[in-house]
Amino acid sequence: MSKQRQDAWSEENDLLLAETVLRHVREGSTQLNAFEEVGDKLNRTSAACGFRWNAVVRHQYEKALALAKKQRKQRMRALGNGQPAKKRLLYQPQVEETITQEEFSQELEPAQEETFAPAAETAEQLQFVDQSYNEELASLSHLLSQASQVTEKKPEANPFGQRQELTIEDIIDFLRRYEGDGQQSSALRMENSRLKQENNELSHKVSQLEAEVKKLEKDQLTIQEDYETLVKIMNRARKLVLFEEDDSAAPTFKMDRNGNLEKMAE
Repeated sequence: MSKQRQDAWSEENDLLLAETVLRHVREGSTQLNAFEEVGDKLNRTSAACGFRWNAVVRHQYEKALALAKKQRKQRMRALGNGQPAKKRLLYQPQVEETITQEEFSQELEPAQEETFAPAAETAEQLQFVDQSYNEELASLSHLLSQASQVTEKKPEANPFGQRQELTIEDIIDFLRRYEGDGQQSSALRMENSRLKQENNELSHKVSQLEAEVKKLEKDQLTIQEDYETLVKIMNRARKLVLFEEDDSAAPTFKMDRNGNLEKMAE
């Protein structure tokens, strides 16, 4: 079945494209392989998916893409044991059964190495648990919640009346998203509790500093009053000393029998 042109991209389509590309990059596959997988799911061409990713979606997931590349290096370093890392295709596009039996037998032998070798490598790779997967889910959890809200508010009408069937992969993706949302909520609660405790400590410290400032202002006022009182006492003492010196320096006189005054010797 040929793929028809579809111009409208919904938020769910962009989210599926982002999740698939990040998963392929993280697990050592190629973006082209991710575009092929999304194209088969959305009935679009891989070129259209690649154009949508580079033009619109990629700018919103720069940090997540950098994290996925970092995880890919760590994974390949752990699996390769120092050897050069190889690309591992995670998705094998379905080929329409239009070739004849002879063409199939002729193409089977050269295609076995290209088809089954990546599948064997993929099976070997799936034995390792991705410990950093929850970190990427946490970075995308807010986008998942926004997409779910949009879906609840504006459900898409199905003009053909067809019911979409759920697959095991859809259920696993939903459970992983749900687990990521729970972990993000727990992390946010812990961060909120830590910030509240830090705020209380800072408020208590501010109260202590304000009390110390008031005490210093009161002590400064007392010192100022004592200083002014001391200055007044010193001025009074200085005046008394000057007055006594003036009195002691005044000459004394004595009157004789004739009524004359004569100065007394000191």
